Amino acid sequence: MTDVKQKHIVCLIDDDNIYQYTARIILESTGLAKHIHSFYDGNEALTYFRQQLSAGADTLPDVIFLDINMPIMNGWEFLEEYDKLGATLPKPIVVYVVSSSVNSTDMQRSRSYKTVTDYLVKPVNRSTYQELMENLAC
Repeated sequence: MTDVKQKHIVCLIDDDNIYQYTARIILESTGLAKHIHSFYDGNEALTYFRQQLSAGADTLPDVIFLDINMPIMNGWEFLEEYDKLGATLPKPIVVYVVSSSVNSTDMQRSRSYKTVTDYLVKPVNRSTYQELMENLAC
């Protein structure tokens, strides 16, 4: 049996250029990201998802790393709209809220969304990204 690791489509939704850059470099270094889509607010990401729905599951991400505090549409607003899309998505997408906030209210609120897998506090290191990517369902 060969040990070929599945490569995944990743979606970064965060308005911080430095986070976008470092997350991309780290995720690419794991060798587990086939493609990385970057969006600077939730509205951009939702527009992309709605456009891709007609193209099928192959173009949608396997995992989303979502910031909370962004302009135009923040992470909470994104989750509200994303939950409405849930039934129309052709495959499950793992969602991680990634924030610099260590506020327990934010952490608890993220758990109220059935689509959110976990809450990660920035900065996220390579070993955490590696583990999360390896644990994605193929």
